[in-house]
Amino acid sequence: MWKHTGQKRPDFAVAPGPDQESVWDYPRPPVLVSTDEVVVVGAPDAPIARTRSALRVLETASPPTYYIPETDIDWSQLRAIPNHSFCEWKGQASYFALLDDPRDRAVAWLYANPSASFAAIDRHVSFYPARVECWVNGERVRPQAGGFYGGWITDRLVGPFKGEPGTGHW
Repeated sequence: MWKHTGQKRPDFAVAPGPDQESVWDYPRPPVLVSTDEVVVVGAPDAPIARTRSALRVLETASPPTYYIPETDIDWSQLRAIPNHSFCEWKGQASYFALLDDPRDRAVAWLYANPSASFAAIDRHVSFYPARVECWVNGERVRPQAGGFYGGWITDRLVGPFKGEPGTGHW
């Protein structure tokens, strides 16, 4: 569980209840936190990935993204696509689609050579919960609003979250 950073939460932010985290207590720049939660991507009976060694990226106003070690991924279900993007904190990302998707729609991304401050996510993969089922400790993850974002929303989080209507100025 993430501990409050001491920064003042804005008045419009939802106060967290017991065993909850406010994304408004997450720092900027973001930080990386390990977790031993059971993280599953894909159908639980035929997962693309399953781990208890995920890393969470926590950043103010955004639900965490979970990064899974490449060794815990069934690569036979994915294929690289020619998409790339650049994050000011993490560096250049490469993208992956489901093996049988002819549209090349990205479902996952990886930082093969991340910046020094995010070196721990080297060869870890994150998935878009809007495009493939994602689970944390048996709870189906809800996707962060907006097509660009890959945050994982669970019942333990309170917002509001970046990407929702009216948040474009954050």
